[in-house]
Amino acid sequence: MHHAGSKKRAHRSLLYRAVSAFPAYLFCALVLASGSINAQLPAGAIDTTAPPKTAPQDPLRTQANEALDKQDYPTALKLLTPLAEKSPTDAHLLYDLAFTQDALDQITAAEATYRRAIAADPTYFDPHLALGLLLARGGRLTDAHAELLKATTLNTDNPALKGRAFRALARIDQTANPATASDELLSAIKITPETGDDILLSGELAEASGDTTAAELAYRRLLAVDPQNHDATAALAHLLARQQRPDQAESLLTASLAKDPDNPILNAQLASLYEQQGKTAQAIPLAAKLHAAHPDDANLTRLLARLYTRDQQYDQAAPLYASLLTKSTQDPTLLDDSADVQIHLKNFAEAEALLKRAIAHPEAFPNQDDLAQAASHLAFAASANNDPTTTLQALDIRGRVQPQSPSSLFLAATAHDKLHHTKQATDLYKQFLSVANGQFPDEEWEARHRLVTLANMK
Repeated sequence: MHHAGSKKRAHRSLLYRAVSAFPAYLFCALVLASGSINAQLPAGAIDTTAPPKTAPQDPLRTQANEALDKQDYPTALKLLTPLAEKSPTDAHLLYDLAFTQDALDQITAAEATYRRAIAADPTYFDPHLALGLLLARGGRLTDAHAELLKATTLNTDNPALKGRAFRALARIDQTANPATASDELLSAIKITPETGDDILLSGELAEASGDTTAAELAYRRLLAVDPQNHDATAALAHLLARQQRPDQAESLLTASLAKDPDNPILNAQLASLYEQQGKTAQAIPLAAKLHAAHPDDANLTRLLARLYTRDQQYDQAAPLYASLLTKSTQDPTLLDDSADVQIHLKNFAEAEALLKRAIAHPEAFPNQDDLAQAASHLAFAASANNDPTTTLQALDIRGRVQPQSPSSLFLAATAHDKLHHTKQATDLYKQFLSVANGQFPDEEWEARHRLVTLANMK
């Protein structure tokens, strides 16, 4: 029989710790009281003159319970492992063992043991929920969804736990199926009180469904009851920026930062908002402050590097990109951004090397326009580095994605010229001059000069 100590452990906060695949506020710790496991019987149904007789509990299990109560998981593991070997079909014992393995970050073992507990008792709610959260932490959202959905069909004496399963399902379904996620959130609210996180999620779901009015109302409703809720502030500011209401977004963020000036999320959002508005001078101090406080945060480092580039502070941007590339060696857009800085610093050989690494994996670019931009940069760097063959190869890649431009025509002309391809160079110089229209005076002068020279070489 499952004993009271195991039941208490089934409701410990560890089982429901935050899933990294979801926003942290979803799985905040709960302090859950456990009621008696004995059914309430009518008066006179039991002998009140003597305590009921129960089978003696294995001393090792008592010690394991005590270790779990103290969160002494190494000791609990040593005690529960042989107990589970003796009783391989005791679902509650297996759950205790899986719970302990989970606490010790023995993820593979915990998953296997949760599954053994489920096999031993498919109607046991807790291992389904625990396994669902474990799988979600590992990004296995399809499998996690199946376990959590099963948990919502099972009985548990604590509605807060079933509400947690519904909320976890809503988070998984949030992006791909916001309508289903809304139903799951509503199911959670029907059995447990609505929380601030629920209001926030309802706004996010409305926004995902395209109902920006409902989303804004939800965010503002949460801020009315919790003015310091930074998640709601960030969500509302993001929505306002998307709706081309940057002044309102800026006012909201600056008001919140006046009360919490070091909040990293709000500072980063305000810096990004300034960047979108072209207010680079205002954005750089915020981003620099954030980077100094969180030097290992790649997103903040990249934001600051991008701002320095936009402000033409290339010498400041270069080391930031270099540090990012030590950890993300094959990110094609990062390689392109870093190379662009090196081009402005006239380090053409280094820029060409970076861009060759990026172009080597065209499928890795987020879209074809980004690929074309990197190819254009490579063509320019290779031309400046006196590498006409690479210039033409890069222009060929660009030409598969975007039409010819005056710049690409001029680079192609000079590359063929360097390779002594007289006819191709002549044709391309003429094409360049026909579309340049005085926009590139230096290049146009060179093209005319080279056409005269090439004509004399025939």
